[in-house]
Amino acid sequence: MGQLIGKLLSSVSWGTKAYGILMVGLDNAGKTTILYKMSMGELVTTIPTIGINIESIKYQNVSFTVWDMGGQDKIRPLWRFYFDNTQALIFVIDSNDKDRITEARDELQQLLKNSELSNAKLLVFANKQDMAKVLTSKEITDWLYLNRLKERDWHVQPCSATTGEGLREGLDWLANALKDNKSSKTTNTTKTNGVGSPQTPRTPRTPR
Repeated sequence: MGQLIGKLLSSVSWGTKAYGILMVGLDNAGKTTILYKMSMGELVTTIPTIGINIESIKYQNVSFTVWDMGGQDKIRPLWRFYFDNTQALIFVIDSNDKDRITEARDELQQLLKNSELSNAKLLVFANKQDMAKVLTSKEITDWLYLNRLKERDWHVQPCSATTGEGLREGLDWLANALKDNKSSKTTNTTKTNGVGSPQTPRTPRTPR
């Protein structure tokens, strides 16, 4: 899968559209692994990001400049310095870390309150889906209160940074959402069993 993504990215020519993408999330969510899997098509051994990693990704005649920010609590206040000229936000969730899902929700909701991100598309990568007993994308949608976002394009994509599964589908959605930016239609989807569909809000279950 990683080789497939790498070949796909390298075969697409640079487009005329360039977008700034901010990728954030709690520490150990898998942000940097996702970044290098998308940009290089390889599984790269990483250490916790203290500052920032920057990569350019070519996909569907769209150029993404992705800023991968560290997720430690002392680093999170620095995220705001990269809000300017951010057209899309990638928020990475560790689907296997049920104990920190509320912390992730609070950080995401705080981000979305910022006026500089008011028009930013939101892609949530529900990472580590290759592990057992993880939160489903539907459960993550409920926990993050995404159904309350009525004026923002958002999408939840289950994925595995280690295998690469789901990353291409996430990029597909993001590229199309950015290219269709002039449209007034707001799309809110959760990827479930290969099908993206709007979800009905419900009360989240308490993590075990």
